[in-house]
Amino acid sequence: MTTMEKIRFDQIAARDQTADDKFCYAVVTTGIYCQPSCGARTPNPANIRFFPDPAAAEAAGFRACKRCRPDRSDRGHGPMIARLCALIEAAEQPPTLLVLAREAGLSPAHLQRVFKSAIGVTPRAYAAAHRASMVRTKLSEGSGVTAAMYDAGFNSSGRFYEAAPAILGMTASSYRSGAAGENIRFALGRCSLGEILVACTDRGICAILLGDEPEPLVADLRRRFAKATIAEADDALDELLRGAIALVDQPTAAVNLPLDVRGTVFQQRVWQALRNIVPGATKSYGEIAREIGAPGSVRAVAAACAANLLAVAVPCHRAVRQNGGLAGYRWGIARKHDLLAREKDR
Repeated sequence: MTTMEKIRFDQIAARDQTADDKFCYAVVTTGIYCQPSCGARTPNPANIRFFPDPAAAEAAGFRACKRCRPDRSDRGHGPMIARLCALIEAAEQPPTLLVLAREAGLSPAHLQRVFKSAIGVTPRAYAAAHRASMVRTKLSEGSGVTAAMYDAGFNSSGRFYEAAPAILGMTASSYRSGAAGENIRFALGRCSLGEILVACTDRGICAILLGDEPEPLVADLRRRFAKATIAEADDALDELLRGAIALVDQPTAAVNLPLDVRGTVFQQRVWQALRNIVPGATKSYGEIAREIGAPGSVRAVAAACAANLLAVAVPCHRAVRQNGGLAGYRWGIARKHDLLAREKDR
């Protein structure tokens, strides 16, 4: 090895994150290339080849590691993405893409790609999600509709009332009263992991719950949506129930379910990161925190996983401890183990 190669190998052995934007390395015995901070076992130095970037590694015939994802366009941009998210959240009006691009020192098109790769949505969609979260929070805290509207950055009542049904799933006054008028239908079934409950609003599936008996699942649903009108559906949800069961029984199957995902902006960032993890792979809470540009929020990431009501559709079972151990799972560690095992076997 040359002196530079020895330095780079030491960075790989130390899993040095600061080297991720400087080079990548490939292992000739596996045909895979990684970024220096990859958590995979340190390879034999005799089997390593170094490349300046992922494009060079792929041109040489190597394929990207599914664990560290060195081919992601947001690689090395975590702090910048976190700064832009904070800027969006602090602004009275959503910053334009051009303003954000100038702040990042990137072209608007490049920033759009990097931001969406890191967060899962565009800057505009992220700003809309943050605004929606603020409206829900203010109304839940008892603020009047007008106050919530202005606190969330709406400067036109017409625009606010036009957007309210999409943001809240109902009118603002109905949401402020505790969503008492919202209708939720549910269906029960059996899957390979026991009982399964699928609940839907008019916008999509709002809950997929797993358990040993149906009654506790129904009770949990009623507790989570305490002021909604909840009723068991007839056969109208059969297709969605079959789709949810397929996600459990065949986790690598391409099942596209309409989801009504409810959570804070931070929770939705975590849940999108979970959905980006390929079946058969796992990521630690720390890796997810770094991926969404919030490296100091490991506990908050774990809390977002615990708050997830959409079992398997939002695959929080793929989040593990730093050492690879299985952390808590609201539907039981045994189910988490089984889900991961069947994904790796396929």
